[in-house]
Amino acid sequence: MQVRLGLLRLVDGAAPVLAAARGLLAAEGLEMRFSVEPSWATLADRLAWGALDAAVMLPPLALAAAAGLRGGGVPLVVPMGLSAGGNSIALGHAPAEAAAGGGGAVACGRRLLRWLRAQSAPPRFAVVHAFSTHAVLLRYWLAAAGADPDGDIEIVVVPPQHVTAALAEGRIAGFCAGAPWGEAAERSGAGRVLFGSSAIWQGQPEKCLALAAPWAAAHPAAVKGLLRALLQAGRICDRPAEADGLAALLAARLDLPEDAVRATLPGGQALERVRFAAGATWYPWLSQGAWWAAQMGRWGWLPPAADALALAHEVYRPDLLAPAAGELGLPWPVAGAKTEGGHSCPWRLPGNPEPLPLEADQFCDSLIYSENGQILQGVPTH
Repeated sequence: MQVRLGLLRLVDGAAPVLAAARGLLAAEGLEMRFSVEPSWATLADRLAWGALDAAVMLPPLALAAAAGLRGGGVPLVVPMGLSAGGNSIALGHAPAEAAAGGGGAVACGRRLLRWLRAQSAPPRFAVVHAFSTHAVLLRYWLAAAGADPDGDIEIVVVPPQHVTAALAEGRIAGFCAGAPWGEAAERSGAGRVLFGSSAIWQGQPEKCLALAAPWAAAHPAAVKGLLRALLQAGRICDRPAEADGLAALLAARLDLPEDAVRATLPGGQALERVRFAAGATWYPWLSQGAWWAAQMGRWGWLPPAADALALAHEVYRPDLLAPAAGELGLPWPVAGAKTEGGHSCPWRLPGNPEPLPLEADQFCDSLIYSENGQILQGVPTH
């Protein structure tokens, strides 16, 4: 059976690309037809209107579609995560010099804020879509440093493959984008990677698999086969020994700079590297969906009365993943939601047939969030 999958030119697409190249999809009776899209808006529209069956997706974009923020189309479901981390905060040389120094992400943000407020107009910062992890994380970091993301900067949308050129040409002062574009900007001399998204939220969930809900309902066997193949591929992508070959594959299939890709893969030298399976990256945590939704509400993207956890339950579907994970012997969490932000080092969560090993998940402002995405402990800066 053919599966039409959309993705952008990003390292986060590694699992489906490798699953096709290694025959993991063919072993499930599936043929993947890839559609490399020019922007997140195009990808979301093609998925919502039936031109695609599946996509490598931004979680806030899937939530926005469910909340009716992007017009009509079919509902989307998220049965698994595909990557964690990998985003970079990259700045032009002048703001990077102003922000550089020790003390962590918040301290850098406070130094940058002085530079921002010394400019004659709010500098432009690019994100890859209005409803993106990048937009949420950029805002979260700046607010934690005492800035007003709606006043101290101007946020514009630039597709990820164009952010390096925009920075080099001075059209933006900085950006938050996925791998390998931060590394590519630094290697080209366009700017400097200040830090990666893990400095804002350790272990930060990044891309997910999104399916058109009617397609998923009509093809349960194909869904399970697709998930089995991607779960296996994610574990392969996490092996440093596979990184050279994977970098070459992604460079060829997605027209990416191979050296920058290699640096952002496990075992690479970039400040921020992508994780594909370790730390149960593959599990669609309802609490993480609720956190994204709650942050969307924080910035006025959702109505004040919106129920973040209910929205997460509508979109995130661990029940679709369970059969595939069970057949592969992956441990399954006792609960599908957890607190977020309370762990400064790797930890373990109760699961069957054994606990799940998870990564550190602290936020740069040390806040801890409840299962429904609301602050459980600490006081926000802004």
